[in-house]
Amino acid sequence: MTTLTVATWNINSVRLRRDLLHSLMDQAAPDIVCLQETKVPDDLFPEDLGAALGLPHVLKRGMKGYNGVAILSRLPLTAVEDTPDWCMKSDCRHIAARIDTGTDPLVLHNFYVPAGGDIPDRAENPKYGHKLDFIAEARDHFAMNRPHRTMLVGDLNIAPLENDVWSHKQLLNVVSHTPPETEGLNAWRAEGFIDAIRHFVPDDQKLFTWWSYRNRDWRASNRGRRLDHIWVSTDLTGNLARHAILQDARDWERGSDHVPVVLTLDL
Repeated sequence: MTTLTVATWNINSVRLRRDLLHSLMDQAAPDIVCLQETKVPDDLFPEDLGAALGLPHVLKRGMKGYNGVAILSRLPLTAVEDTPDWCMKSDCRHIAARIDTGTDPLVLHNFYVPAGGDIPDRAENPKYGHKLDFIAEARDHFAMNRPHRTMLVGDLNIAPLENDVWSHKQLLNVVSHTPPETEGLNAWRAEGFIDAIRHFVPDDQKLFTWWSYRNRDWRASNRGRRLDHIWVSTDLTGNLARHAILQDARDWERGSDHVPVVLTLDL
């Protein structure tokens, strides 16, 4: 039996924090790294980065200044070209690949869902409406294209469960934990996926992957949210081996406000 370890991380600028990827490799030894918020157009993506990390196969989809996703892999990748243009915005929030695992390939989706602004009202805040529309489109897409041997990872910008936030009651009207968002994300996941990290960590336990830069002492306040996710299609449930949340990465020098999430499958 072979293993496949996948890490997902909102790096918040790949050029600014590229050196921190070596720490990720040292601590988790992933076969594949999925990045969000790379914040770089494709022609300026650091071409030597994958090889330097031992992940020579690289796919990226980026734009100047914001958004952007990338997949860096030890195993060969084939780009999935017929992915939707979500909400017709062409804003580099999704990339997908087939992974050559030596048997049946796996399909890997890397998403960066819109943050949605600050006001949880579609009429007052178009960014919130865009987020809800994005989630609904993704749900409908996977309802029509049921996943098989598929992983979906990324910064989904929603903490869907009560214990995915530091205070369920206080955050019910805060974007990332409002009922329209959580219901929408859970409906998307229900189209053939399971929450791989909550497979290991019961729903009644607090679990976070993001802590605001505004917290002077993020460990002491621990006002976190679980915004970063790994799902697998239901047929891979029996292949789940272990997980890790690299919480200490929040203290890496000039680190992201998100920390890496890691999943290992037995194949």
